[in-house]
Amino acid sequence: MPPTKESTRPPSNESTRTRGAPQRLGDRLFAGSAVGAGVLILAILAGVAAFLVAEAWPALTADSDRIDGGDGIVLYIWPVLFGTLLSAFFALLIASPLAVAIALFITHYAPRRMASLLGYLIDLLAAVPSIIFGLWGFFELAPLTVGPTEWLADNLGFIPFFDGPASATGRTMLVATIVLAVMILPIATAVIREAFLQTPRLHEEASLALGATRWEMIRMSVLPFGRSSIVGGLMLGLGRALGETMAVAIVLSANRETVSFDLISSDNPSTIAANIALSFPEASGLDVNTLIASGLVLFAVTLLVNMGARAVINRRRDFSGAN
Repeated sequence: MPPTKESTRPPSNESTRTRGAPQRLGDRLFAGSAVGAGVLILAILAGVAAFLVAEAWPALTADSDRIDGGDGIVLYIWPVLFGTLLSAFFALLIASPLAVAIALFITHYAPRRMASLLGYLIDLLAAVPSIIFGLWGFFELAPLTVGPTEWLADNLGFIPFFDGPASATGRTMLVATIVLAVMILPIATAVIREAFLQTPRLHEEASLALGATRWEMIRMSVLPFGRSSIVGGLMLGLGRALGETMAVAIVLSANRETVSFDLISSDNPSTIAANIALSFPEASGLDVNTLIASGLVLFAVTLLVNMGARAVINRRRDFSGAN
């Protein structure tokens, strides 16, 4: 019987690989170094967490009257945690539409040369030190907001965010949130831009072939594809906003014991990072442990935010031009 087509077919690459061919030395070294790097990151993270818990434990177990303020560790951390969450939330609220709009303009509207230049500038903006943003907010942005915040207090004072009285210096939570929004904008924009660039070309062309306008194509093809990356990029930016120190410390005229939603007054809640930076040089004894305890809370919040962002990114469905 002559050999059939099935019997004369050469073995596939997949069947060859499954025969247990020995790995090359370079492959084994690369795999080992990758695993070692992952284990090292986890070990460093666990070491930081252990250090924070050990150093914060005396403050966590101390009597309430021994904590600065005399109200206990919870009431010490709560105002600065509130200020941290408030500033980060409004910074994210400002940066979110801007990041999506900039990413869409770079990927689908701007000419190729302009898009390349804008992408480079966005990436360069992420490398600017935070203290530069803080100085810009203190010297330039804060004086510019004095007039508008007075108008907000006079005309929209019934809204808790603009209750006033408006600050005469402009060093308010509003300025701090704007500075934070500018700082997280490059990170969020870069992630979203890369997601939009990976949109399958066939999806876009199919939408246009069916008679959709450019905006309808973006709404039906690009935005659904990049939805999870949008969330992930914004959450990564939120992680930076939560831990920002120098920019907030320079801009904000803060009171550690204040809990207020007012964005335009001079009596602003502080943030955890700014409070640690300003209080640590003069702290001693149990006060140091109290500051480290607040740092432990910030570490936990930032870790949860970044884990949430990674979970959202990992859940993104893999698209291709065929599906």
